[in-house]
Amino acid sequence: MTEVTTHQAAEDLRNEEILIYLNGQIVPKAQATVSVYDSGFMLGDGVWEGLRLYDGKWAFLDEHMDRLFEAAKAIDLDIRLDRKGIVSALLETQKANEMTTDAHARLMVTRGTKTRPFQHPSLSQQGPTFVIIMEHSQPKIQRPITLSTVPHLRGLPMTQDPKLNSHSKLNCILACIAAQKAGADEALMLDLHGFVNTTNACNFFIVKKGAVWTSTGDYCMNGITRQKVIDLCRANDIPVFERNFSLVDTYSADEAFLTGTFGAQTPVSMIDGRVIGTGELGPMTMRLRELYKDLVDRS
Repeated sequence: MTEVTTHQAAEDLRNEEILIYLNGQIVPKAQATVSVYDSGFMLGDGVWEGLRLYDGKWAFLDEHMDRLFEAAKAIDLDIRLDRKGIVSALLETQKANEMTTDAHARLMVTRGTKTRPFQHPSLSQQGPTFVIIMEHSQPKIQRPITLSTVPHLRGLPMTQDPKLNSHSKLNCILACIAAQKAGADEALMLDLHGFVNTTNACNFFIVKKGAVWTSTGDYCMNGITRQKVIDLCRANDIPVFERNFSLVDTYSADEAFLTGTFGAQTPVSMIDGRVIGTGELGPMTMRLRELYKDLVDRS
């Protein structure tokens, strides 16, 4: 079986010539470099956002800006740009790359270059590093993806809050590696109590008897697409529950799907060797895809 991921995109040769925003300048891809002393490279000390461009509009831009500034405040990082400045940089990068639709932007802010290669944040004295990578990117997932439950857990807020969109992603990377070693595309991660939580890259949903279930949200990324799906269910009389549920509940689901900014709603065919429903894109997932597309078009 060919391996796929929730971030698999069609090849686009235009991405070899993209221009990247780096600390106030638009530079060619080959020149977009940061110091080996950068706190993001050295320690994973930073926050980021992923955004998607549809027909000239960045989907749910306000929510993404809210989350970026909340994350920066949580780690006591001064971006040194206000909301208007961040959006201006995003639009400037979009214009420089002549992008109108089917583009993905990754905004990254680190604590900046350190004076010495050690942990303390006071050693980052030159201000933040701010980068925008913008690529032509159209999801191309050839089939529903497969998941494998892994031993890596989504942790407690007092260790590293899983709601934080930080550069420190090693726990999720190790989960992804474990899933791939087991022959699956991505990892299904549990919370500290053994309840089904999220995958290494996306939020997770199941469908049972016409109702949509997802985790309580206590141990997963506060996904914007996740919340939009929940809101769409409530607005369209689709029963939706944020609840604790187990692998037993999951294996007997009629459908399962993932949500994320890049792939929107990605169907899941198999979990731990068990076929979910028919193993194909299910009717509820299809309906939510259509409702989500309509929402994006209206926003």
